[in-house]
Amino acid sequence: MTKETHLAVSATLEGAPYETHVAIRHHGLRLDEPVEQGGQDLGPKPHELLCTSLAACTAITVRMYVDRKQLPVRKVTVTCTMDRKADGGAVDTSFHLAVHVDGDLTDEQRQRVLQIANMCPVHRTLTNPLRITSALA
Repeated sequence: MTKETHLAVSATLEGAPYETHVAIRHHGLRLDEPVEQGGQDLGPKPHELLCTSLAACTAITVRMYVDRKQLPVRKVTVTCTMDRKADGGAVDTSFHLAVHVDGDLTDEQRQRVLQIANMCPVHRTLTNPLRITSALA
């Protein structure tokens, strides 16, 4: 079964050095760079938003699973850290997810929750073939 998804997000930068306004459906976000990188720190950096996407999607996926299985979970917290090492044009990026499930679960249930966490759609997007194309509009 093929499942296709099409999303569109636009980012507009004008005025302040790096302050960028992002339109997502009927939502808006403001991104920027920290002062030490020439921005005004008016919002998160783009890489922070990437980590946010992975952490939030993982938390939502876990919550859906524990709700469906009616597991006694009070709270799900996912912390995402990212490390990037650049050497010339090559960039090595790694993400680490710390998945905390506040609830009375067995070790076996906790291990299954971790397996499910690693199946979130953003995780699968980042770990499967990914193509980016660019064109002048």
